[in-house]
Amino acid sequence: MNPNDYTAELKYHFRTKKGWINDPNGLVYFKGYYHIFYQHAPDHEIPWKQPMHWGHARTKDFLEWEELPIALTPGDKYDGGGCWSGTAIVKDDKLYLFYAAITAVSTVAVAVSDDGIHFEKYSQNPVIDRYPSDGGPDFRDPAVCCIGGEYYCIVASGNPEKKSGNLLLYKSESLLDWEYIGIMREWESCKYTECPSFADAENGKCMLAVSVCPLESEHYFQLMYGSFKDGRFSAEVVSEIDKGPDQYAGQMFRDHLGRNLLITWIPGWKYAGFAERNIGCMSVPREIRLNDGKITAFPIKELHHLLKDSDPAVKRTENGFVIKRDGRESVVYNGELNDLKIIRDGCIIEVFVNGGESVYSALL
Repeated sequence: MNPNDYTAELKYHFRTKKGWINDPNGLVYFKGYYHIFYQHAPDHEIPWKQPMHWGHARTKDFLEWEELPIALTPGDKYDGGGCWSGTAIVKDDKLYLFYAAITAVSTVAVAVSDDGIHFEKYSQNPVIDRYPSDGGPDFRDPAVCCIGGEYYCIVASGNPEKKSGNLLLYKSESLLDWEYIGIMREWESCKYTECPSFADAENGKCMLAVSVCPLESEHYFQLMYGSFKDGRFSAEVVSEIDKGPDQYAGQMFRDHLGRNLLITWIPGWKYAGFAERNIGCMSVPREIRLNDGKITAFPIKELHHLLKDSDPAVKRTENGFVIKRDGRESVVYNGELNDLKIIRDGCIIEVFVNGGESVYSALL
């Protein structure tokens, strides 16, 4: 494959056959398949030409992908402005999709499926119809999870008065009736947070993933390991593990094998219109672990046979390496380099440093 052919088919990184694709949504294992949903404009190669839909694909091994019919289409009175990002969860052999339903305001809505392909929106949507006083109009990206046998929904938001970004916590037994608990975690000097995901981890701890949007600097993506107690998350280890430059909106989920898997969106908003069609795609899945006190992100074992020690685009230096890109700034890594593994798929490269202590995802 010509690496400069940005619209050529990718082998291992999922991309829709046509249309715009961004944030991974609803990552889940259900009835023998890994399902991936995503923000999607099915009729346009750039965003905002139509309200966001949820596209849908599934795989058994993250090597062969099956693109499925669109899962969520906007148009109801509560989501006419789009079915925006969210998560999925399985309960009583049914698959639930939770999403940010947009009109003049942002609410939380749900759709349910018995077969994992056909979804019916809940008749009493939205299930969370307004933001609490702790939040603000940026009220988005519901992350529903089961922690310690209890069902929680974490909603990303911000408080304009306090100039803080926060994650707001709700609790439910039915997944349909939600009680507001309070602020789960907060960041000072922020506009808002985005795209959270939350899962059990080893030793009774939890993993939290979130994108943070500061007031005066670029957004960044954090992974955290720590304790969850009395509705608050206390981070013990914090990492901005994926250095990009072409990744955002990572979502993490715990699979049926007990692995915490992370998939992010490549390459990013700045490439809208860069080629004749949308060149966005999903990263390969990375397993998130705590190793020797450090959070690592490394491709799952199903993909280890794709890993290489070198690539023509990656030049080792005395202090690290450089990723050469076509007509754009090179990506430079300076630091300790004990191990280097690379997945190359046409115009996409993912570089894993020292067992996944750092990750560089780039469009070449």
